[in-house]
Amino acid sequence: MSAPAEETPRFGLRSFRAKFVLVVGGAVLFDLLMSGGLALWNVQRLSEDATSEVGAGLTEANQAYIRSYAESTASRVDLLLDRVHADVKSLAGVLQAQIDNPDRQKQVGATLARQTAGSVSVVYNAQGDWAQNLPGAPSVVSVWGYLLGPDRKPLPAVQEEIENSAVLDLVAPSLLTTGSSKLQMYYIGPKERPIFRTAPYTDQAQTFDRLYPGHNKAEFWEFFFPGIYGSWQQWAAKPESRAVSGNDITQTAPYTDAITGKLIVSFFHPLWTPDRSGVAGAAGADITLDQLAEVVENVRVADSGFGFLTMSNGNVVAINPKGEETIGLVSSSGKAGEGVTGLERSLGGSTQPAIAALAFDQNDDGVIQHITLNQGGEGVPYIVVLKKLKQTNLWTSGPIQAQAMSVGIVVPEREIYASLFAAQKSISQATNRILLYQLLAIMVSLMIVFAAVFGLSKRITAGLSALAGAARRLQNKDYSVRVNIPSRDEVGEVGVAFNRMAQEISYNTEHLEQLVDDRTRDLEDANQEISSLNDKLRSENLRLGAELDVARQIQMMVLPKERDLEAIPEVEIAAYMRPADEVGGDYYDVLENGSRVKIGIGDVTGHGLESGVLMLMVQSVARALQETGDGDPLQFLDRLNRAIYKNIERTNSDKHLSLAFLDYDGGRMTLSGQHEEVLVLRAGGEVERIDTLDLGLPVGLERDISPFVATRDIPFVSGDVIVLHTDGVTEAEAEDGELFGLDRLCESARQRHGSSAEEIKTGIVEDLMAHIGARKIHDDITLVVMRHR
Repeated sequence: MSAPAEETPRFGLRSFRAKFVLVVGGAVLFDLLMSGGLALWNVQRLSEDATSEVGAGLTEANQAYIRSYAESTASRVDLLLDRVHADVKSLAGVLQAQIDNPDRQKQVGATLARQTAGSVSVVYNAQGDWAQNLPGAPSVVSVWGYLLGPDRKPLPAVQEEIENSAVLDLVAPSLLTTGSSKLQMYYIGPKERPIFRTAPYTDQAQTFDRLYPGHNKAEFWEFFFPGIYGSWQQWAAKPESRAVSGNDITQTAPYTDAITGKLIVSFFHPLWTPDRSGVAGAAGADITLDQLAEVVENVRVADSGFGFLTMSNGNVVAINPKGEETIGLVSSSGKAGEGVTGLERSLGGSTQPAIAALAFDQNDDGVIQHITLNQGGEGVPYIVVLKKLKQTNLWTSGPIQAQAMSVGIVVPEREIYASLFAAQKSISQATNRILLYQLLAIMVSLMIVFAAVFGLSKRITAGLSALAGAARRLQNKDYSVRVNIPSRDEVGEVGVAFNRMAQEISYNTEHLEQLVDDRTRDLEDANQEISSLNDKLRSENLRLGAELDVARQIQMMVLPKERDLEAIPEVEIAAYMRPADEVGGDYYDVLENGSRVKIGIGDVTGHGLESGVLMLMVQSVARALQETGDGDPLQFLDRLNRAIYKNIERTNSDKHLSLAFLDYDGGRMTLSGQHEEVLVLRAGGEVERIDTLDLGLPVGLERDISPFVATRDIPFVSGDVIVLHTDGVTEAEAEDGELFGLDRLCESARQRHGSSAEEIKTGIVEDLMAHIGARKIHDDITLVVMRHR
């Protein structure tokens, strides 16, 4: 039966259509505003994320570029120094070969003395009280007054040193013209004969008289290089005492050379006696600091970035004038003619606080540091990166130390991040355009949605009105009511569902009493079946509980009693076992047969009834074998394994166990079988850990384990303590999941050194339970402590 035609609703303020338009339109408006606002927010967020990602990428790329620049600059300086090192080593190698071959040294010296007399003949200077060869020779050799005899000629040993060192005239000229540019190369004799031979020829002694009054009466090495010779002598006595392992080259800090007036760095290579027990002099070379400075002073990063070279103490030895002004350095260096004067231009004395506070820690090597420099009254952000050069043996004044120079790169952030700022500006402009287009799209969408809602409201509300009328008739118990909504949308589907609901209500109303009776009978049958199953389950639980209780009691009955633990008069034994379930799978026993005593400990895989039964089997077989009187530990374990293996095979079980035995004979324990590590706390307090991995194989895993079984004797004397345990002790978990562990077990036993076996056992158990706390115990715990009285 169809419902009568409904009157088309009017569009009034109280009509459903008006309410529909207001509600749906308001909801759509709210949704558009929310989604539009969310879209605008997402665009803004996307812009920020993009800016952040681009910024991070460009920042990382720029910083990687700066670090790479610093590393390549440092590599160039290292390469320059390596080339100088190679030349010095070449000269030292020739001189060392002469020293190591005295006969050849004398022959070469004699030959050179005949052919180049100017290199070995010196003339006394009365005013300076020294002797020196005349100009024209490839090298100048100076002999100080205290090396001359009464006849004003070099002492015989000194003259021999002069002749032997003349080989420098053959080697130094070629080394000076090849490789890295060097100011001069030289040889200085040992402390007893410190002649000074330098190539090329200079007025060496005359300059020293002018700059270092009194030097001619002082010991050469201690006057000019205090501490350096002593360091070399220590190297000869203890080669491992070298500041830089495997490197004999000793480098000085940059200083103003008294002879040339240039900033130079000196490199020494000590020469050794043939037996390498002492110092036989040194080979050396000087280079101008210009060569090092050129590498860093020509650094160009962005528009105004620059580089500098600094010692480990912060003394800057190379920087361009603009960079020196930027980082606020104050220079103070000696002038030519004033002697050997070091260059002082320290970062620590900078007028810029950020520069003065720069760190030179090894951990900061290659790390980007952000600082702010004061320029024109404003703080300007800069980036600084320091890269250390290779370590070298450095002498300043005193013992030689391992130090390294550093290359620094300084660049303004505004220059290095110029591309980042441009990218951020472009992203911001693009974001503003997208926001404007998004707002226009929202406005157009609002107009379209309102037009669609108003147009569809009439059609939708007509179907709803028909449903409302049919619902009122259904409420009045007219179960024959049906609606006819021709639309194929959701409202039409509701009409179809309404008709089905009305039909079912009509049917259920007519057959309600029968349905109630059927459901009641079904519930009664189900309730009776549940009661029967509950009775069966209760009976089964009681039976299983009784069986487990019996098994637990049997297991506890076969454990060693107090008299068993006291079976060895001179050994205290204390034991503790706590199953994880009603029945455990751990095993320990003390088996006595006359004078023979065997202590066993084992752990069946898993825990519960099946593991407990296997443990009982092991105890029974072990007791029977002990009573047979067979004292061989290897045969004992092999026969026990065969019996257990056959029982496991018969019961079709997949269980097996780790098992170890200790046989006591008065002065020692003989250990056999594979189990956890055995701990031995010696009378002196030391803890020994004995691994049993190679002493056996798990029992019940293979039929024949005799090839794998071995024994180990453990000395066991008065005051010694042996601790046996299962993995339930070491693998016990705290509330945070941390295991008790073997180290903690050793420490717990060691802390109770000197106590009785019972006190040690009790203390370990207390520590274990405190570690576990409120956490559930997941595995059986067994602990056996034996102390020799």
